[in-house]
Amino acid sequence: MNIIFLGPPGSGKGTYSSRIKDILHIPHISTGDILRNEIKNNTEIGKKAKEYCDKGELVPDDIILEILKKRLSQEDAKNGFILDGFPRTISQAQSLEKFAKIDVALNLVIPEDILIEKLTSRRVCEKCGAIYNIANINRNGIKMPPMLPEKPGICDKCGGKLIQRRDDKEEIIKDRLKVYKEQTEPLIKYYRDKGILVDVKIHGPPEIMVPEILKILENK
Repeated sequence: MNIIFLGPPGSGKGTYSSRIKDILHIPHISTGDILRNEIKNNTEIGKKAKEYCDKGELVPDDIILEILKKRLSQEDAKNGFILDGFPRTISQAQSLEKFAKIDVALNLVIPEDILIEKLTSRRVCEKCGAIYNIANINRNGIKMPPMLPEKPGICDKCGGKLIQRRDDKEEIIKDRLKVYKEQTEPLIKYYRDKGILVDVKIHGPPEIMVPEILKILENK
């Protein structure tokens, strides 16, 4: 099954994708992770991408499509995949359809004030990319306890240092949300019109939401 996760920054696309991939035995492919790796390695394509990321802007389609098409051609993606962070525009969705068929688009729905609090509280392992969160949210019917490591500031998986990414700073987050509303929200209607979109209202931690998402996928 080929799955897309839609939703604004902080809605949990990476968290749910990383958990569901092991259950379904298909790869979680994050264009954000691929790009950050290119930037970290200071490759030519990474240098170009960094210019846009630093301004909170979307990386151009040709850069994204180049790395994504290559990734989807790998053996582990033959039986399905989970896309996180792509497509972000209708143009990208149309380009994606030329080399990959999407079976279901899961649209993660969550209030904006919760998004901002979650993102500014997110911490990521600088070595393996594992995600944690120090926010403790309990309001408006939404309960999201913190996702803390056993040792403060240290990744449980590899012992790496937990950091706050630059794009999780509040000023950058607001820019990203603005870009999302202008360029990515139209994808919701695009996939709804195709009959493959399902809204998923986020109201709790992954332990609650993952089984709900799996039940949706079983019925597709």
